[in-house]
Amino acid sequence: MTLPQRDFTTIGLHVPTILLPRSDIDLTKWAVVACDQYTSQPEYWEKVATLVGDSPSTFHLILPEVYLDSFGCEKRIEKINHRMKEYLMQGVLVEQQPGFVLVDRKNHRGISRKGLMVALDLMQYDYTPDAKTLIRATEGTVIDRLPPRIQVRKKACLEIPHIMVLLDDPEGIVIEPLFDKKLPLLYDTPLMMGSGHVTGYGVYDPEIIREIADALERLLKSVATPGQKPMLYAIGDGNHSLAAAKALWENIKSTASPEHLLNHPARYALVELINIHDTGLAFEPIHRLLFNTSPHAVIKAMQEFYRRQGSGFHAVTSEDPEAVEEAVRSSRSDDRHVFGYLAEDTCGIITITNPAYGLETETLQVFLDAFLSRFPDIKIDYIHGSDAVAKLGSQSGNVGFYLPPINKHHFFQTIMRDGALPRKTFSLGEADDKRFYLECRKIVTAL
Repeated sequence: MTLPQRDFTTIGLHVPTILLPRSDIDLTKWAVVACDQYTSQPEYWEKVATLVGDSPSTFHLILPEVYLDSFGCEKRIEKINHRMKEYLMQGVLVEQQPGFVLVDRKNHRGISRKGLMVALDLMQYDYTPDAKTLIRATEGTVIDRLPPRIQVRKKACLEIPHIMVLLDDPEGIVIEPLFDKKLPLLYDTPLMMGSGHVTGYGVYDPEIIREIADALERLLKSVATPGQKPMLYAIGDGNHSLAAAKALWENIKSTASPEHLLNHPARYALVELINIHDTGLAFEPIHRLLFNTSPHAVIKAMQEFYRRQGSGFHAVTSEDPEAVEEAVRSSRSDDRHVFGYLAEDTCGIITITNPAYGLETETLQVFLDAFLSRFPDIKIDYIHGSDAVAKLGSQSGNVGFYLPPINKHHFFQTIMRDGALPRKTFSLGEADDKRFYLECRKIVTAL
């Protein structure tokens, strides 16, 4: 049964037709972690390539960011688009009924995170820092990072999302009640590389879909403030992928006829909705890693930079990297910012008093941007997981930085008050906790 979209446009919701792999496809090989993970660990992606081989897999449909700067990137994108068409023509992917997918994602520790796969209206989304739309970016969008994503999506006939979108639903009225309903099982599979397990259920009943829409309407009313435009959805992961989809939609919208705008497939993007109050949702910091430098040079430059800002600077060395990480994780103060550093033969804690910015991430990133502008040979990466910082930061020529997590329960208020946070401020769990590609959706009407 087709649901009238007029019921859902005010909440930016669209009922998609989702495609899933054929029943004989090995889902452990099919489902691959988000492309923006393990960006400084090519060995991870080499293991994935070996494990998958030529089996049907989303590995053949995505461009891992570890390969973005490598030779032959354009050829990879051509192969991706060709493989998408192959999978559709060969029946690898099967259309489901119009509806949603309820997701139970367990990480390798057995901790469960609940989600709901839906499509959101890109007309209701804006990634600029001062946006007042229903769907908003939570971190700064780096425009220079959009072209490769746009290039992948531009000629794609499928979208395979790793985008996670947050709801501020403290009473759990949208997603949680669905687990009490009797829903058809769609998939149930372990995830590769010891990353846990994922189970999906079909949400096709029009009455249940209307209940979800009603709950979102109530949530929207609860966050509405007189004189302000409310934010219902906050991008938790995949902001640059969603921004690329938005950029392409704006191009299409400028040439499409009015009668095609409402139901054009590129107007919508497939995402996973998650309640920010879900006990299985961890807000982890995204750490920083510098290449081709030394801790002495970095700390000396930091001291000069922060003192010029009028902030106090204090650095203490340590012999215990784990103690450094714990000190950073447990630090909580409005008048000082604490982050840790780790290099080949040293580690320590840096404290900035009277910081010029509201978050530790911003305090550190402003320095790093200024430092990197002076030394173009020094490169930076954004690292998910403290273990990766410990491994990579301790290598010769590298310096890693530990950052503390932010409070997820104040997250929506922070975005509403201050706008988008600095880029790469937080992560929804560590690398192998991330969303694995599984569901697909057609984004063009014909091959």
